[in-house]
Amino acid sequence: MFLRVDYNVPLRGTAITDDTRIRATLPTIEYLLAHHAAVIIASHLGRPKGTWKEELSLAPVAHRLSELLHQPVEMAPDCVGSETEAMARSLQPGQLIMLENLRFHPEEEANDQAFAGRLASLADLYVDDAFGAAHRAHASTEAIAHLLPAAAGLLMEREIEALSGALHHAQPPFIAVIGGAKISTKMALIENLLTRVDALIIGGGMANTFLAAKGYEVGSSLVEADLIPMAKELLGRASADRLLLPVDVVVAPNVSSAGQRRTVAVDQVPPDWTIVDAGSASLERFCERIHSSRTVLWNGPMGIFEEPAFAAGTLAIGRCVAASQAESIVGGGDSVAALDQMGLTNSMSHVSTGGGATLEFLEGKTLPGIAVLEQSG
Repeated sequence: MFLRVDYNVPLRGTAITDDTRIRATLPTIEYLLAHHAAVIIASHLGRPKGTWKEELSLAPVAHRLSELLHQPVEMAPDCVGSETEAMARSLQPGQLIMLENLRFHPEEEANDQAFAGRLASLADLYVDDAFGAAHRAHASTEAIAHLLPAAAGLLMEREIEALSGALHHAQPPFIAVIGGAKISTKMALIENLLTRVDALIIGGGMANTFLAAKGYEVGSSLVEADLIPMAKELLGRASADRLLLPVDVVVAPNVSSAGQRRTVAVDQVPPDWTIVDAGSASLERFCERIHSSRTVLWNGPMGIFEEPAFAAGTLAIGRCVAASQAESIVGGGDSVAALDQMGLTNSMSHVSTGGGATLEFLEGKTLPGIAVLEQSG
């Protein structure tokens, strides 16, 4: 059994600082082992760009997985080659091996058919549980699924069900909270959601471009000037009650001047100051809408979350979503980090393990790693 997972976990040296993605695949692995499969686990880690990099070896991940499963996970020397092939042939039902980083080979990201064939030769079945890599047409996520009987893993199924449910079967009122630094990275998401939600809340740096489009002074805040016309168009498409912007913001002379921060109305931002977070009145207004919803989707921070002094808005949204009775779907690194920081991850209906894959799915795009599984039946 060839199991593709997404173990692209954060490392500090050889220490894994967040094993969420590993834990998320445990139900699939445990299911396969319980059904006497011999499991060959494959993943990428980081961006080695087709070359061997010791610091991006999956050995620490194999060690952590072994701890979580309470059984050995032998590390293969590579993902292809004679030694790896011999290890795969000798694998017995109930045993596991982990292949070395797929991206040590440039053929992986090139979706090379011959490389996919070498991977496929290791097993007789293919299971894809790597939702976080489903937006990439790579050899181990797309080409291989044409060569072996293919199926989705339990994590992949949960991700598709939760995100599809939000897009196509959400219980109204459906509220989306979208934050982050740049509107350009989420323009397609905003446009897609505006056709589906009862209200769309915009926060974070991207709200600055909308505020500028309304003619407000935003000081030295991040603004994508070339997207102001698009922001104006979106504002024209939706009422102020459907596309909600901050009514007050936290400002500071710069991101290094947390001690001087203060809250002002959106029409009172001092020239040369920077918007760093959503204000308390905005958060109260946002939370009222979240508490009235039956479905809430949250992706992206409300401020400069990586600076603790400017994280209050993001943390407040996290607490608000957790306290609501709504079906709650959360994606995006900072949003998930906020939940982890507050210990609220388990209070959500679904926390997505995907980054770019989650975003593209919610934009309505076809993800190659999912499309090929659907073709396989």
